[in-house]
Amino acid sequence: MDYRTLGRTGLQVSTMGMGGGGPSRLGQRQDRPEVESVAILRQALDAGVNFIDTAEAYGTEEIVGRALQGIPREQVVLSSKISTGQRLTPADVLSRLEASLKRLDTDYIDIYHLHGVIVNDYDYLLHEIVPVLQAQQAQGRIGYIGITERFGSDTQHVMLQRALQDDVWDVMMVGFNILNQSARERVFAQTIAQDIGVLVMFAVRGALSTPESLREALQALAGQGGIDAHLLEKENPLDFVLAEGGAISLTDAAYRFCLYEPGTHVILSGTGNPEHLRQNLESFQRPPLPLAITQRLREMFEGVDSVSGNS
Repeated sequence: MDYRTLGRTGLQVSTMGMGGGGPSRLGQRQDRPEVESVAILRQALDAGVNFIDTAEAYGTEEIVGRALQGIPREQVVLSSKISTGQRLTPADVLSRLEASLKRLDTDYIDIYHLHGVIVNDYDYLLHEIVPVLQAQQAQGRIGYIGITERFGSDTQHVMLQRALQDDVWDVMMVGFNILNQSARERVFAQTIAQDIGVLVMFAVRGALSTPESLREALQALAGQGGIDAHLLEKENPLDFVLAEGGAISLTDAAYRFCLYEPGTHVILSGTGNPEHLRQNLESFQRPPLPLAITQRLREMFEGVDSVSGNS
């Protein structure tokens, strides 16, 4: 496993992070026993992954807490989040942070995010809630303060572009993938300048999980004028990524595309399947995609900012 410095936090983090949310939630969405979800996390930790992301909304904080039992706390970088769908009060933050700490069975959370922020709520959260987080940071209960976007509905990164005007965010969770690369110019250029840690979500979602799902997504984009409709004349429009010297699968290509994007630090990957985890771990050990493939993918989707990759 390779490691990077997570921006100005100085934290040394594995390039692959285990995500406790997404379509799997460590297997909980497939009704796997909790003991299997704990085992998946331990498998990742044994392979060198030291970054785990969860949230109160995911229902996986307790599973993460169990998986970390017996492991020196300083060996793991723990990320969690407080939901912002309903207007938070300072009292809410204190009680819900306390609940997360209890579920995680820890005294502190390395990175604590405001979760799924929309632009209309941003100013209130900045002025009324961030000071509460900073006070908890001063007490050592939070290491660094983060913010995550609601990429499913904010595919153009409107909220994060607003957030980048305020120098209070140590870490940002950003939607980025082959289909929607708009964060490169709209977010990463500035996070690099401000030395903000970047966690990538949506690297692989439904549209990039199977050739059939990809084709459906591309048909929709062609209908919107986002891509050249002639691409759909081929049965597998992205088969060039699997050419000799390229990727071994679409999923492999999707992870490696994000992994070697300048400005990214941790690429989140979620699964409840041991074999799937093993395959993902192997992808993170592979080199960058050939330059010709990367450039072609950039050119194909350079005008797309209307999809998240979820399907």
